[in-house]
Amino acid sequence: MIDTILFDLDGTLADTAADLANALNDIRLLRDKPKLGLETIRPTVSLGGNAMIKLAFDLEEGDDGFDSVRTQFLNQYLENIAKETRLFDGMEELLRLIENENKTWGIVTNKSSWLTNPLIEALGLNGRASCVVSGDTTEHRKPHPAPLLHACELVRSKPETTVYIGDAQRDIEAGRRAGTKTLIALYGYIEEDEEPENWQADGMVSSPGEIQQKISEL
Repeated sequence: MIDTILFDLDGTLADTAADLANALNDIRLLRDKPKLGLETIRPTVSLGGNAMIKLAFDLEEGDDGFDSVRTQFLNQYLENIAKETRLFDGMEELLRLIENENKTWGIVTNKSSWLTNPLIEALGLNGRASCVVSGDTTEHRKPHPAPLLHACELVRSKPETTVYIGDAQRDIEAGRRAGTKTLIALYGYIEEDEEPENWQADGMVSSPGEIQQKISEL
């Protein structure tokens, strides 16, 4: 019986792509580069800021100029962190259902806490999530199992009665290594050339509305 549901943040719980893309494009414009379309940026969002910077500026961590671009990008994002960000359609209804059933839900993300916390507050979730584990909460980030194990400790849940839902392969790997059940959010930020059917998850969902039924089957 699943009694705890943990969500990845970007691309699973909330649709953050537009605000991240706008911040990235603002920095491109400052550097005399044309905007990139949302459809180009969106698949990289769940891969993190470094992947977005590589896409937009062809820079990798350690390259000259990388740190400057990263600082500009993340600060710009923070200033506009929830202008267009919303919970995915059907997610609010799912959270209410989970709460009404007296089950526990929380968030485990690789997003740093200085970005996670203001976003959670802007979405009105800071008083509802039983735990929020960010990318700097534990020594390791996903795909390491430490963040998920820490979340289970915080809410006093066993991994075997917990399900983790995410839209990236590292989410599923982290869940599997932690001993939780796993579901893939196909509605999230998955690149066309990825093969989520090979991630060895316990199931896949095409929308938040399918999650409750899929959990009941685990």
